[in-house]
Formats: sequence, C-alpha cells, structure tokens
Amino acid sequence: MPLDDRARLIASPVVAHSEHSRDTRTPASRGVRTLVLGGARSGKSAHAESLFATLPDSVNVRYLATARRRPEDTDWEDRIDGHRRRRPIHWTVVETAHRGGLVEELTRTDWSATLVDDLGTWLTDVIDRANAWDRPRGTVAADIDALVDRVHTYPHDLVLVTPEVGLAVVPESRSGRLFRDEIGALNARLAHECDRVVLIVAGLPLVLKDSPSPTEGRS
Repeated sequence: MPLDDRARLIASPVVAHSEHSRDTRTPASRGVRTLVLGGARSGKSAHAESLFATLPDSVNVRYLATARRRPEDTDWEDRIDGHRRRRPIHWTVVETAHRGGLVEELTRTDWSATLVDDLGTWLTDVIDRANAWDRPRGTVAADIDALVDRVHTYPHDLVLVTPEVGLAVVPESRSGRLFRDEIGALNARLAHECDRVVLIVAGLPLVLKDSPSPTEGRS
C-alpha cells in the first residue's frame, strides 16, 4: 500500500486543508514529505515509525537519529534503547550527531524513505555547538535555513518528527524561551514545506494538512 494511502488509514479523519507547499519541480520528481508534531510522550515517534513500518523489507528505509548519546544518563539511554527496540531490524540507522550532521545526511538521496527523529534534539545540538543560548537571536539562522532548504529539495519520501512546545506556559529562562521560539518558527516553516502535517495528542493523530500526493490527480 502506498505511503499516502497508509497515512489516511492511520491518521484521524479530522482534516484541515492547506495550500500546497512551494515546489517548482515536476510532480513526479519528489516523494511525500510528512511532519509529525507532538508533546513529550505523545506517541509522535511511534506514529512516524508506523508510516514506514509496513513497507516491504526490499524498501531501503533510513532512520536519522539526532540524539547525542549520554552514557552517564541511564534514563536518557533507556529512552534511546526503547526507540531502538521498536524499529524494524532491517532499517538503516544513522546517528547524525556522530556523523556530518542532519543537513549533510539529507544530501544523500540513495534511500527510498527517510525518517528523522527528532528536530528538537537536532536544534538543541545546533545551539549547543554555536554556544548560542546567551547570544543574540538569529545566531543559528543559517543552520535552520539550510535544513529547511534540504527538506524543500529532498526527492524521496521523508517523515520528520518534531516537538510541539508552544502550548505550555512561557518558560522562565531565556534559554527555554529561545528554544520554544526557534522550534516553533522552524515547525511553521516545515509545515509549509511538507505535504502532510499531523499533530499527535495523547497517542491520537489529528491531520492538520493533507495536500494531494505528487501522483494524485494525474491522468
């Protein structure tokens, strides 16, 4: 079953249609880009994985894990192990924090399907590397622009997992407010780029955007 058909079966029937994202390429030249948002422990990762989990073993799925390992933090390592146990064993896992980074990995297009989990840990790492928590806002704008551009041009099926943190109270610390504002702005830009946007609440998916797939509507 095609990815877009599976997404409709998995997702909630409540749909808010939106305009197509900007893309000047021909419809047949790209896959479906899906953004999955949710709060902590909402089930967003499990939902994102389910979009690719039933693909046949012959489909080469790449899982881009953005979290940096912390051997001294057993709770953090247990969370990572839980993700690992849930993934199909034939998926190829790349830990982007220990490679060239997420943006560089997204320049590699020899995969039929790619899942990124998640953009919150990616953004945290980007801010850490730039020592930008106390620097002027916009310090990591170039990194964010590069990621959005890669998503815009990515030619195959792509699922992005990202936290939704803007519904809680205003953080007391400047670093907390910086992260909330940066991830919120990034999510809005990626929602514009993606064909489908799904918000996960208490394990239930709410479809916010469901544009026609590149092949729908063609004779």
